[in-house]
Amino acid sequence: MSIANVGSLDRIVRIVLGAALILAPLLGFIAAASSTLGIVLMIAGAVLIGTGFISFCPIYRIIGASTRSNS
Repeated sequence: MSIANVGSLDRIVRIVLGAALILAPLLGFIAAASSTLGIVLMIAGAVLIGTGFISFCPIYRIIGASTRSNS
């Protein structure tokens, strides 16, 4: 039994969006990296990248959702 509940397209979107959320404050596009907003965005980005790499989303588990195909 696999615990993975994040599909391929979902993984790609999570990793790309996560990287953008980390880079935006670092490059000064959204907020300064040292601001509260910048820190929150970078943490959210790290979580998205992490869940993308391990193919598991705890929120999906709680609500019983999955973007992974069962083929």
